[in-house]
Amino acid sequence: MATTFDIQLPHYPRGFHLITSDIIAQLPALPKSGLLVVFIKHTSAGLTVNENADPDVRQDFQTFFNKLVPDGAPYFIHSDEGPDDMSAHLKASLIGSSITIPIKNHRLNLGTWQGVYLCEFRNGGDSRKLSITIL
Repeated sequence: MATTFDIQLPHYPRGFHLITSDIIAQLPALPKSGLLVVFIKHTSAGLTVNENADPDVRQDFQTFFNKLVPDGAPYFIHSDEGPDDMSAHLKASLIGSSITIPIKNHRLNLGTWQGVYLCEFRNGGDSRKLSITIL
């Protein structure tokens, strides 16, 4: 049996942010085993799982993606929403819009050094909505 519901994240500025605790705080009791699927309902932010201990990793992600896909590149046609919009769409597609985490013993079965990142690619991004599915 599956259950799906939405959760709202607080506003985060541009960057890579650990949101594992934001997600866990809004989950119901988890089954003994299963899967948690998290989907972000936006086109200019993404989700990934990576290092949860050293904040330098998140800063390095930010630096890398900003060099890989620069804001306001002269070859972008779509520019109606500002110089960070098209680059945000591309970065979100590269990172992806969903993650799947195993559930074991009623808990998320993440590795010791793993956490869920919100990858916010807009300078003035809104608070983000996540669709949560528990299988």
